[in-house]
Amino acid sequence: MPHRIEELLEIMRRLRDPERGCPWDRGQTFATIAPYTVEEAYEVADAIERGDLEELKGELGDLLFQVVFHARMAEEQGAFDFGEVVDAIVEKMLRRHPHVFGEAEAGDEEALREAWEAEKERERRLRGGSSALDGVARALPALVRSDKLQRRAARLGFDWPDAAACLPKVEEELEELRQAMASGDRKEQVHEAGDLLFAAVNLVRLLGLDPEQALRRANDRFELRFRAMERRLREAGIDPRELDLDAWERAWGEAKEEVRDREDER
Repeated sequence: MPHRIEELLEIMRRLRDPERGCPWDRGQTFATIAPYTVEEAYEVADAIERGDLEELKGELGDLLFQVVFHARMAEEQGAFDFGEVVDAIVEKMLRRHPHVFGEAEAGDEEALREAWEAEKERERRLRGGSSALDGVARALPALVRSDKLQRRAARLGFDWPDAAACLPKVEEELEELRQAMASGDRKEQVHEAGDLLFAAVNLVRLLGLDPEQALRRANDRFELRFRAMERRLREAGIDPRELDLDAWERAWGEAKEEVRDREDER
C-alpha cells in the first residue's frame, strides 16, 4: 500500500508541473481548491448516510486527493509537505489518546470526552488562543458553527440548565421576529431571524440531539413528501400552480400519509 501513496504524490507533482502539468491544476490556489475540499467532505458524509460503502471508498479517495493537493501547493511554497501533514496528525492522535498510547486510565465515555476537550484547550493556549471560542472555523456551515460555539461556551458554564429552561428563549425570539415583521425593517428581520435560528439550535442541543442531523432528516422528509405530492398531482392531471392554500394543505396531508412508512426508515 505505501507505494501507492508515493504514486499518488507523484501524480499530483506532475499535475502541478509548471511546464508539462495540467493547466487547470497548475492554476489552482488554496482558496480556489477549498470549495472542492468542502464538497468532497459532504460527499463522504452523503455516502455514509446512504450506507453505500462502495461509494464511500471512492469518495474517501477524492477527499484524500484534496489533502494531497493542498500539501503539494504548500510544498511548492516551502511551507510543509505531505509527510509533515502525516507527522502532525500522528503526533496529535498520540497526544490526545494517552489512555491508549500512554499510562493514563481510560475512564468512561464522559471522562474521555472531557480529557479530549482539555487537551484541545491546552493546544489552543499553546497557539496563543485567548478565548474558549478560538478554533471554531468561520467557514463551517452556520448550523454546525452555532452548535460548536454554544458547546464551547457551555464548557465555561454559559448555558441553560436544560431544554425546558431554553424553550422560553425560543418563544421570546419568535415574538421579536413577529415585531420585526410588523415594523417592516428588513435589517431587523435578518437580525431577529438569526437569533431565532440560534436559539432553536440551542434548544435542540440541550435535548441531546445533533441539530445538523435533525435538519438533514427534516430536509429528507420534506423532499420525500414533496416529490410524492408532485407525482400525485401529475397523475391527477392537476397543475400545482393553480392550487389555493387549502388545496395545497390537502395534497400535502395525502402525500404525508402515503410516504409515512418510508419516512420511518430514514
